[in-house]
Amino acid sequence: MTTRTAEADLIQTLTSFEGPLPTRLANPFHPAPPGPWGLRAAETLQQRLRQEPAYTEALWRPSGGKMFGVLVVAAPDGRVGFLSAFSGMPKGAWNVEGFVPPLFDPVARDAFWPEGEAELAALGHQHAALSREAEMLRAQGDAPSLRDVEALLAEVEHVRAERSRALWRQVTQGYVIPNARGETQTLASLFAPKPPPGGAGDCAAPKLLAYAFRNGLTPVDLAEFWWGAPPLDGRRESGAYYPACDNKCGTVLPYMLQGLDVELPPPTAPAVPEPPVLHEDPWLLVVDKPEGLPTLPGRHAPTRDSVLVRLQPRFPELTSASSLHELDPESSGLLVIARDAETRASLQRQFSQREAEHRHVAWVDGRVEGDSGLIDLPLRPVAHASLEDCVDARHGKRTRSAWKVLQREAARTRVEFVPTTHPAHTLRIHAAHRLGLGLPIAGDARFGREDARLMLHADALAFVHPRTGERLSFASPAPF
Repeated sequence: MTTRTAEADLIQTLTSFEGPLPTRLANPFHPAPPGPWGLRAAETLQQRLRQEPAYTEALWRPSGGKMFGVLVVAAPDGRVGFLSAFSGMPKGAWNVEGFVPPLFDPVARDAFWPEGEAELAALGHQHAALSREAEMLRAQGDAPSLRDVEALLAEVEHVRAERSRALWRQVTQGYVIPNARGETQTLASLFAPKPPPGGAGDCAAPKLLAYAFRNGLTPVDLAEFWWGAPPLDGRRESGAYYPACDNKCGTVLPYMLQGLDVELPPPTAPAVPEPPVLHEDPWLLVVDKPEGLPTLPGRHAPTRDSVLVRLQPRFPELTSASSLHELDPESSGLLVIARDAETRASLQRQFSQREAEHRHVAWVDGRVEGDSGLIDLPLRPVAHASLEDCVDARHGKRTRSAWKVLQREAARTRVEFVPTTHPAHTLRIHAAHRLGLGLPIAGDARFGREDARLMLHADALAFVHPRTGERLSFASPAPF
């Protein structure tokens, strides 16, 4: 790949192609395939991607594929051609020859980004060291020392979250988003009062439209496609066309398209119901999380819709550290949330020593061999790892879950899981990995196959109340 050093006319001519131009731009959120002009432009770009070895090497590494986009445009002088863009940044470069530039000034970002990243990395190392120390003290039963370490751990978590949010705010102020009327807004103002999600403004479609508007070009036809190895969740196929994403572009594109004739309005996502609070006292809460709602909002978006954000107006003392378990957004069921550090430490000890129980029920695809067992696997952070790489004997953290078959059908098995450790995706990996059950949970689009929903639900919760000494039990029947 060649880094582009000077602004140039990026319109590539569409040769040997005839036919009437569309009178208006198709809805970018519509799942229909692009029109003939968009298809021709995309095929031209795909031919280039096939011919350049740098693209072949980078994009066909495991999970190395990327979304690309083309926008057919009409110039004031009568020319019809197309612009090209990629999502994110390939091989560490934002400006690449033949592709439109990003929506921010990379030089301005480089003035503050490396220092901020280094600070976050140092805080991450400090957090990891304290976590290891806390785990050791917990195993030794040294409660006084454990409380001191957990207090330091909570402080590091707070500082890291605040610094991460401040850095992300600074980044998003640098994105300038134009629309067809000639107006502009920053990315931060478009999503206000909530922070933009990570990657917002870096998709192909916003880059293409921004370049067109700034250079007096009329958008005619848009096409976005995946090229290269599939992502870890398997939801993309090389050469296939996909509509714009709702999570990031669902806010950016409607603003950019104001003043332009577009076929249909973007779809709206269905509302997720409020999470019922089953128990409330001065020390803790028990909540029944609905499917589709994250437990926590995320580091870069502290006000994004989640169980925590919905509870904070009633319980302002809650933070990301309050939740004892982080259920996947696609799953559902019971959560216990501590309202102070002492309660949290007591509950953590109960779960780690199996004095408390958090039971889950799931359907897995296929027939499970045996009737019960214990899965004990060292897992490392899994956000960007394949299923096989999630298990790491050297660097992984020990995770355990007991399992028992509840019911067998021809093509699936109903299984009960009782985990004693709760890193993200633990049960999904325990089910799908060859050293676990070897069968993915039904509806797990990342490790198995997509379905109506992830068939995983936390249906029972029991623990001794840290202040009253009462044994509390809660149940939530699985909705499947």
